[in-house]
Amino acid sequence: MANTAFGTPDDLDRTLSRELRRIQLRPHLIDGCLTATGLPLAPPTPP
Repeated sequence: MANTAFGTPDDLDRTLSRELRRIQLRPHLIDGCLTATGLPLAPPTPP
């Protein structure tokens, strides 16, 4: 989506919704981004 000019706010909204849905369907993309940060990832501990 870089360097994209949207004609209307609705065009932007549709594109964002579609791309976010694509990311949701590919959890390995999110895992890869988080892993690349180098931060330790631990599940929350119950209270």
